[in-house]
Amino acid sequence: MTPEQMQLVQQSWEKVVPISEDAAELFYGRLFELDPSLRSMFSGDMNEQGRKLMKILTMVVRGLQRFDQLKLHVWQLGRRHTVYRVQEHHYQTVATALLWTLQQGLGAGFTPEVKDAWVEAYTIIAGVMQDGANSEYANNVEL
Repeated sequence: MTPEQMQLVQQSWEKVVPISEDAAELFYGRLFELDPSLRSMFSGDMNEQGRKLMKILTMVVRGLQRFDQLKLHVWQLGRRHTVYRVQEHHYQTVATALLWTLQQGLGAGFTPEVKDAWVEAYTIIAGVMQDGANSEYANNVEL
């Protein structure tokens, strides 16, 4: 990921932060529209779930320049998602919902360059999460 792409992701995300509650609602609405079966993975308060999502995304996006320091946390997040029965194909559905949400929230600010930067960032983050999910340790967790 180039420094310019990091900057685009971070600048665009800071425009989403003030509307994070609405963005989370849009995201989960779109996610469940794309794959209704995912709704069963969420049994708690969706407003709280949305706050957690936005908090994690904010932490990771703001820390892109020092991603090497966050990498273990992202890996562990992926490992924990095995408990929720997240499968590899779900990451693409999440990507689609996230990009759609960003487009809704940023409007004309969601340029092709911003989109490409987000695709790059998400690919890296999801890859680390999938590495965590696919680790031998994660797959030996008794559920």
